[in-house]
Amino acid sequence: MKVTSPAVGGIVISKQGRDKGRYYLIVGIEAGGLIAVTDGNFKKLATPKKKNIKHLHLLPDKAESIALKIIEGKQVFDTEVYSALKNYNYPKPDGEALDGNENKQA
Repeated sequence: MKVTSPAVGGIVISKQGRDKGRYYLIVGIEAGGLIAVTDGNFKKLATPKKKNIKHLHLLPDKAESIALKIIEGKQVFDTEVYSALKNYNYPKPDGEALDGNENKQA
């Protein structure tokens, strides 16, 4: 499914710039085709990065709980955004166990 219009809470990938390949969460849509994005780590909610819509690849995924909080005007924490994007920006290697313990041989 191809997403054609940005929505608050949507997940995007940067296609241009020094942050190319990073995943972000849309926190605002501004006039002139600018999208305010944050990742909860390098770009905080207090100072979201403004990127041109042409420089973003929109994904069909959405952080519904965070989007609802933003729309209702409730407080959202950077840690919530970071946690929502953690699997995108920092994927686990295929061989790693789910509990974080490596297979130890005696």
